[in-house]
Amino acid sequence: MALKNKVIIFLGNTRFDSDIKATSLFIARSLSKDNKVFFIDYPFTLKDYFQHKKSESLKNRKKKFSLFSDGILDTDLPNLKIVITPPVLPINFLPESFLFRSLLKVNESIISRRIKKILRTRKIDQFIYINSFNFHYPNISSYIKPALSVYHCVDPMIVPYDMKHGIISEKQLVEGSDLVICTSRALYEEKKAQNKNTFFVPNGTDLSNNPVVCETEHPKLKSYPKPVVGYLGTIERRIDYELLKEVIEANQDKSFVLVGPVYRNFVPDEYYKFKNVHILGPIPYEEAAQIISSFDIAIIPFKLDEVSKTIFPIKLFEYLSIGKPVVLTDFNPDLKEFTSQELVSYCNNAKSFSMAINNELATNNQVKLELRKKLALENTWDKRAEQIKEIIDSFIK
Repeated sequence: MALKNKVIIFLGNTRFDSDIKATSLFIARSLSKDNKVFFIDYPFTLKDYFQHKKSESLKNRKKKFSLFSDGILDTDLPNLKIVITPPVLPINFLPESFLFRSLLKVNESIISRRIKKILRTRKIDQFIYINSFNFHYPNISSYIKPALSVYHCVDPMIVPYDMKHGIISEKQLVEGSDLVICTSRALYEEKKAQNKNTFFVPNGTDLSNNPVVCETEHPKLKSYPKPVVGYLGTIERRIDYELLKEVIEANQDKSFVLVGPVYRNFVPDEYYKFKNVHILGPIPYEEAAQIISSFDIAIIPFKLDEVSKTIFPIKLFEYLSIGKPVVLTDFNPDLKEFTSQELVSYCNNAKSFSMAINNELATNNQVKLELRKKLALENTWDKRAEQIKEIIDSFIK
């Protein structure tokens, strides 16, 4: 078995108790089945500390902020430990400058000192360092000196907050890593130009909570007229609102349900006026499978543009894992390699999107449902973690 009994220091781009479960945490959990993984929690800044002073998330961390603590929290997996670092300085508001880069070094040293303490007290000499899309701290590996440094690039950079310093920082991270792994071929081609040791491993899906909840309809969807055409995910810039508007207007006999965090500045006002459109906002992660199971058709109506070409959406396999018919725009050619035209409908305009929805409603059956579930099983996080382990192991050897 590839990559077994190693120590992995894993810097993710999420907090361990976040409502939205990120790729980094799924991969860390899968890697911990055969290796000792220390997952560095996304650091609180001093600003976060005062803003969330009474929150449950801060209470869970407060004792671990101390310089005298090792910051370690246990998890439900014996080989996976969460590491809480002391709060860092809030510096992203600063312009790109010598001052910003100097203060970034201070923050990176705070994080690195916590990691070094764990390495020292646990007598760890050899370890692998994985940075999973946390380009806000690009130089940690230079402080902690791992045997191998890996950058896991999971998305394009499109949010202004990230781009402000992230374009420079991610370039440093890519060029300074021994190995780069990307979740789409478009990202792979981009990073390959910066680091020859770049590989492609797509996103996967989590099947851990599906069998328990998907037998019953979610209470929020019970009152909507059937059939329900649903989208689960962040409701922001990547959605093709013009295409979806045409689809909605052409299918007024159907309920269109959009579930997930809403970036209101991207959503056209008319969406709140459509009688057959329901925007529900975010839900707890534990309810995701039940929401999907309440859809008759699951959709991914992303724009066809250069950014979307780099997106390998987790929700595709989440939909398939519950056996739902999936209709999506043809935004990323990579996806066809991991699915099939018989089980997933790819469309390039509103007319074909509407036709696909109606065709899936008319032809859906138990055989197709089971085939979709089988397809999802070939695309789990555990399978993706095995691919990552093989790449890392062969690179070490």
